[in-house]
Formats: sequence, structure tokens, C-alpha cells
Amino acid sequence: MDLTETAKVIFEWDEWQLICDSHLAEAQVFTEGPRFRRDRGEEHPVEDFLFRYYPYPIALLELWQPEFGVSLRFDDIDALPTRFLGKRYRTDDGVCELDVKSISEKERQRLSWIQSLLTATQSHMPNFACHGLHEWAMVYRAEEIRHSSLAPLRLTQWEIDKLVESRPIACTHHDAFRFFSKQALLLNRIQPTLDTRHVNEQPGCVHANMDLYKWAAKSMPWIGSDLLLETFRLATRLRDLDMRASPYDLSAWGVVPVKIETPEGRRNYEAEQRKLAEEARGLRGKLIASLGRVLAIG
Repeated sequence: MDLTETAKVIFEWDEWQLICDSHLAEAQVFTEGPRFRRDRGEEHPVEDFLFRYYPYPIALLELWQPEFGVSLRFDDIDALPTRFLGKRYRTDDGVCELDVKSISEKERQRLSWIQSLLTATQSHMPNFACHGLHEWAMVYRAEEIRHSSLAPLRLTQWEIDKLVESRPIACTHHDAFRFFSKQALLLNRIQPTLDTRHVNEQPGCVHANMDLYKWAAKSMPWIGSDLLLETFRLATRLRDLDMRASPYDLSAWGVVPVKIETPEGRRNYEAEQRKLAEEARGLRGKLIASLGRVLAIG
């Protein structure tokens, strides 16, 4: 939901109970499989990745929380879920809502930093010529293959190395770049670090767009579960593209590769990357605006 700076929305008890149930059902589309496999010591290279890469529990995605500016009416405070009784919320005259005064200075600085990174990323020129080569650079002349225990390579090491050496590499994302093989690090035209994220991250990057889920999770509960789930939903599609364009053989999971080693594969990758980047631009804008409403008070 999009709120203006002055908007105030109040959900009645029955109404927000239905919202909670609906949200849980939507979230379980993404959480039931990973939870089932986790409890059995199994792993899916695409569907489980986001719960391993980002350190946020499955429950965070499943439990609905309102964004700042949305209030919940209740009849009996003892019936309120415990998550609405913590220091983040205030209750008064049968209404529960987020209390922006509970934000510490440290948290305010973190939220401000996140908003500034998202704003900087949104302002940069997107790069749609990377073609997912970061996954290939991670196994370039590598002594150990990062995901070898999970899936085999679909090409020979020689074919992978040859492609990496034949294409320009300009990865702008630090968390992707840091997993490059030692031999591939200097092949990257950019040397991104944690300290240069505001300068380097750009809105065409699959990983930067996947990170919208991370920044939304770090901004909870203020930005609300609706937006959190939106960012996660997009992140699953970005991860799917990421792995389909990788040099791994994921046929055991029914994953059909985008063969970026071919001109047609690169065209297909770029077309899908552009579509996902456009969706990410909209969600990034929502996050920026939502954080702005919170930071404008206090």
C-alpha cells in the first residue's frame, strides 16, 4: 500500500486478521519448500538460497506487520500477538501502531544510510552488458568450485575460462565481486569495496536488485511486511535468472540454462535483466519513500 506523508489508515480487528492470514498464505508459497528441506538437511540451489545468503528467519517473511502510518484497532489487548506488544509499538485507546519515537539514534543513522544507498543506486546509469559473468568469474581457474557439493558444472573448466577471458567484466557489486576467484579479481574493470557502494552500485545489477530484500528486512518493521514480501518475490526471480545464467548444471532441479556463452543467450539474459530491473526500480522507489516518511519525523 502507498501512503502519503499525512495519511492515516486504521484496520479494524477482523480486517487485519484477514490481512495476516492472506499474507501468511502468500509467504508460504516461498517458505514451505525451504522449511521442509531445511528440516531434512536438503537444499535447493535456487529456492533456498535467499534464506542462506541473507540472515533473516523464515518467520520474518510470514508474520504480517503494518508499515509506519497504519494502525490496528483491537478490543482486548491480551488478544494482540506478542509482536505488537514490544517496544516498537504503542497502544492507546484500543489502537496499536508503530511508535517512531522508539527509534534510537543508531537505528535512525542505519535507516538514513540505507535510504542514501538506495537513492544513490537509483540515480546511477544501469549496466545491462554484464550478462551474469560474475558467477563464471567465481569459478575462473579456480582451485575449488564454490558450489561443487551442490551441482556440477555444465561446461568444462577450459570452456569457462575461455569465456571469462573473452568478455569484458565490470561487476559493480562488492558482495558478488568478493567471491571471484583470485585469478579473476584483476580482470574486473572495477574494484568495488564496502566503502564504495554508494559510488558503484547501479540499478541494472542483479545482485543490487536482489539486495532490495536485504534492505527491506533491515528496515523492518517500519516499511511493513507488504513491501518486504514484494522485494522477496522479486529476489526469487532474480536468483532464478542468476543461476540459469551460471555455468552450473541444474538440470536435476529442472532448471533450464540461459546460455550466455552464446549471442542468443546473452540477448535473452539482457532482455530478462532489463524487465526485472524495471520492477526493481519501482520497489526501490517505494523503499526510499517509505523510509523518508519515517525519517521525516522526530
